[in-house]
Amino acid sequence: MAAEDIKATTDAADLAALIARAAGDTGSGKRGLPPVDRWNPPFCGDIDMEIRADGTWFYMGTPIGRAPLVRLFSTVLRKDDDGRTYLVTPVEKVGIRIADAPFVAVEMNASGEDGERQLTFRTNVGDVVEAGTEHPLRFVIQGDNKELKPYLHVRGRLEALVSRAVMYELIELGEICDVDGVAMFSVRSGGEIFTVMPADELDLLSR
Repeated sequence: MAAEDIKATTDAADLAALIARAAGDTGSGKRGLPPVDRWNPPFCGDIDMEIRADGTWFYMGTPIGRAPLVRLFSTVLRKDDDGRTYLVTPVEKVGIRIADAPFVAVEMNASGEDGERQLTFRTNVGDVVEAGTEHPLRFVIQGDNKELKPYLHVRGRLEALVSRAVMYELIELGEICDVDGVAMFSVRSGGEIFTVMPADELDLLSR
């Protein structure tokens, strides 16, 4: 391992230890998420940490390969009203870079049928989220290629990008619904209807 890799790995571990101490996580037993929305620490600058579009976390240009570290970092993420995402503890707030969304939905389970359907997602950092009123789905059509990108609300202002494989499963459950007098291609979950696009634009999905 190169010296730079060793340094990056050591620094990431030191940072995780700091966050664990500040959040009061002793590592013994399963604990709830830290109350990051209630903390108001001073901003201490940006660090060289990035979450890439595929959900991989990088620190100082090196992937953070240890899943427990990534999970720990993910529990103290907060997106503020300035649109930026931070790692937040009771004593400090540091800025990081997000290429797309901080989480990726990598698995989906569909239970029930029609209006009783419940879609449950698992993220790459272990969150299990049921799509519905409190955790809505939203759909974005982006770029020259009209790429469809679904997002799932996880907590706070944080979302998960639905992976491409899971997106195909999700779209297979779509149906045409009347929404305010307009025929919309939509997905149902938790008693809610989440619109994807107008029904007359469905040909975009086959391109």
